[in-house]
Amino acid sequence: MSKIAVIVTNDVEDIEFTSPVDALKAEGNEIVVIENQAGNKITGKHGLKIIADKGIADVSPDDFDGLLIPGGFSPDQLRADDRFVQFVKAFLLDNKPTFAICHGPQIFIQTGLTKGRSMTAFLSVRPDLYYAGAKVENKSVVVDQNLVTSRTPDDLEDFNHAIAKVLAK
Repeated sequence: MSKIAVIVTNDVEDIEFTSPVDALKAEGNEIVVIENQAGNKITGKHGLKIIADKGIADVSPDDFDGLLIPGGFSPDQLRADDRFVQFVKAFLLDNKPTFAICHGPQIFIQTGLTKGRSMTAFLSVRPDLYYAGAKVENKSVVVDQNLVTSRTPDDLEDFNHAIAKVLAK
């Protein structure tokens, strides 16, 4: 069983949160939802209601075995907050399992750690990753060591399968 951090805020793409979280829980993993403050109410793009378990100031990357970054407009907001950027950066530096879908990989750009990494993302995010030095692929899922990225909700089955495979290592 792994303890997985999920960083999220308002306007997350509902299914990009629920599908991987449900798949992770089904495998016996513990999920901790992290936002600005514990207890904050988060609303997805399509009305999903989520309550934050922890605030970003109350957690350390050392507390977790993996990180999930769902898409939607959530990652664009989170990348403007250096606390979330540093949290993500620690996972990448330690090569801990890190999973991002759709707009989720946007936050990797702020870490300065995209150069030479293979990844994918939503169509409009791919050029940004490319210009930040990533090797961008147009595939349903791209696995680069312990980094798993995916494009859209249509790719969730492949994304969830790749997450399970990385965590089983």
